Amino acid sequence: MARILILSTASDALGETGKPTGVWYEELATPYYAFTDAGHEVTLVTLGGKPVPIDPNSDVAGDEAPASVSRFRDDAAATALLAAPGRLEAEDIAEYDALYIPGGHGAMYDLAESDLVAEVIGKAWDQGKIVASVCHGPAAFSKAVDAEGTPIVKGRKVSAFTDSEERGVGLAEAMPFLLETRLRELGADFDGVADWQPHSVVDGRLVTGQNPASSDGAAEKVLALLG
Repeated sequence: MARILILSTASDALGETGKPTGVWYEELATPYYAFTDAGHEVTLVTLGGKPVPIDPNSDVAGDEAPASVSRFRDDAAATALLAAPGRLEAEDIAEYDALYIPGGHGAMYDLAESDLVAEVIGKAWDQGKIVASVCHGPAAFSKAVDAEGTPIVKGRKVSAFTDSEERGVGLAEAMPFLLETRLRELGADFDGVADWQPHSVVDGRLVTGQNPASSDGAAEKVLALLG
């Protein structure tokens, strides 16, 4: 059994626009069940242990809902974690085998701006952990560097929500930065496909996915690395 730390955004607003945001439900629910169904232990945390907000655009029901979202919504133990996640500040990444960061536009704010998040990611990388993220989650890599001060994405194949997808949802102007552009600036070998197509990549211990539809693929790649 492996131990996996899931770090979610706790940011519930799109900056100064005031529009609601949060984590993208599928990007949290899909890996949560992929990991727990495989027998691994999952701990969900946020900065300060603040509640996990669900982006309302991802909180869909009925036939349109991903199976993992419907399952999570009906799972009292899982939904209780949203209201009372653990505190990232109280965790030691050395005790985990993998760090997974789901997306949602909220990550562009609290996770991207946090020195602590950058420090935890850097330590995870230096300690040989698997580091994985999907969609807007790689915004958390903005300040993350290894022990030598090199961005952990530099020279590595990375995917994330593309600039084209951001413009497609009409939020490019509202974002503090464009994620694909930021990752390229950090030296990443950005690897994207057509808008909204599932796409996940692995480069050593770094696993990333392009969009919500990539959640399954990214989780499967993490499981493969865990063996």
